[in-house]
Amino acid sequence: MAIRLLLAEDHVLMRAGIRALLGALPEVEVVGEASTGPEALALAESLRPDLVLLDISMPELNGLEVARRLLKGDPKRRIIFLSMHTDAVYVRRALQAGASGYLVKGADVPELSLAIRAVMRGESYLSPAVSNDLIGELRRSNSREATPLEMLTPRQREILQLVTEGHSTKDIARRLDLSVKTVEAHRSVLMERLDIHDLPGLVRFAIRHGLTSPDA
Repeated sequence: MAIRLLLAEDHVLMRAGIRALLGALPEVEVVGEASTGPEALALAESLRPDLVLLDISMPELNGLEVARRLLKGDPKRRIIFLSMHTDAVYVRRALQAGASGYLVKGADVPELSLAIRAVMRGESYLSPAVSNDLIGELRRSNSREATPLEMLTPRQREILQLVTEGHSTKDIARRLDLSVKTVEAHRSVLMERLDIHDLPGLVRFAIRHGLTSPDA
């Protein structure tokens, strides 16, 4: 029985390339494609895929938040992150979000197949390009304090991403079904916690932590 896979990647050409690679795997059936975080959540809910292949830098709701919500609804769901980031900080955050695998973009068909098979067996898979760096990062992080980003609530991280993508307060309120005053309150609190009080500073922070991409 084929593995039912949902592909979530915002760049059309990149998604087409990944879809072509997946087409070479007879054990995989791509049941849906998403280009934004909210679309990935909606398709996962309606299609119930066995596996989600998910980019970290997704518009409107980044892949890390998508993963947390998907696994909250179904802890048995398998998620592999596909990312251009090789920094161990990103890998650690992906694993903390509940991912079973982390592939660096540019992986070939054999590695993609290996990762999918491993994850569906209940194992974990990390691209060799990131695994060694991750070990060092985990050792360094054992005694670290929570980062400013980790001190934000999921709603505050969501609002931070939308703000840094250029959405207005009214638009954010409409998208999240909140009042304008509630959005303004969340924005004020997150700026205080991050100790960043201007939009360019928030944008730089969001890019550095993978909440949004430079070309968002």
